[in-house]
Amino acid sequence: MRPRTIVVILAVAVALGLLTGRFVLPAPSAEGTPKTRPGAAASSPGSGSPAPRPASGPMTTRHLLTAADFKKVGLSRHIYVRDRVGDGNYANAACTGEKTLGETLGAYGAHFRGLVTNTNTGNGGDPTQAANIGDQVAREVADDAGSRALAQNYAERLLLEEVPCQSEPATHWVYGPTHTVDVAADITASWMGVYSGDLNTTGTAPRGKEPCGGVAVLRNGSHYGVLEVDACLGSAAMTRIVRAAVTRL
Repeated sequence: MRPRTIVVILAVAVALGLLTGRFVLPAPSAEGTPKTRPGAAASSPGSGSPAPRPASGPMTTRHLLTAADFKKVGLSRHIYVRDRVGDGNYANAACTGEKTLGETLGAYGAHFRGLVTNTNTGNGGDPTQAANIGDQVAREVADDAGSRALAQNYAERLLLEEVPCQSEPATHWVYGPTHTVDVAADITASWMGVYSGDLNTTGTAPRGKEPCGGVAVLRNGSHYGVLEVDACLGSAAMTRIVRAAVTRL
């Protein structure tokens, strides 16, 4: 406020004080008070993005994990993506046997995606599998069941196939306990970490140790899938990648 204006205000205040016996001074303006822009909406505390809607309809490659998803959990090597559609092995053969998804569920048009760090693929004639297992980051197999109820049935059956591998003879690799990731209604996943044989001294996964990758069964609406992670991800990274996978599915 300019000096001349202040003097005028004070003079008026003094005059009013002489007439009424009270001195009235203007209240000082608060310094640093932010100004509200016209039309600006106030944000609601705790508001966030709306919950994702369960998937329906045909499966496409956009429903599968990408190389960028693995970069976000700390993998720095270049990752190549290899896709195909059809039938084939869908999870760890030691747990499920050598069955294909078609033999287990009657699904012969599933989407297979391999994420690898070397272009040398085609193990067993499957381009989604790295020739050297050390080059395999992950492999995802997914399809549309046609209904949410059937997708739930498929997911439960696929998960039950992995459970026996939570108990293995000492010194044999073993799956850890089942963890659940719930994103929204009808969008859920279950995953188990994998532990090397040198950590298996009792026939089950050791307590207080981090896994090194693992397997997940995914369900999103009418879509379902299996994700095998060969990259050595710990619990926090596995939870993040599984959440990303089931949300995208």
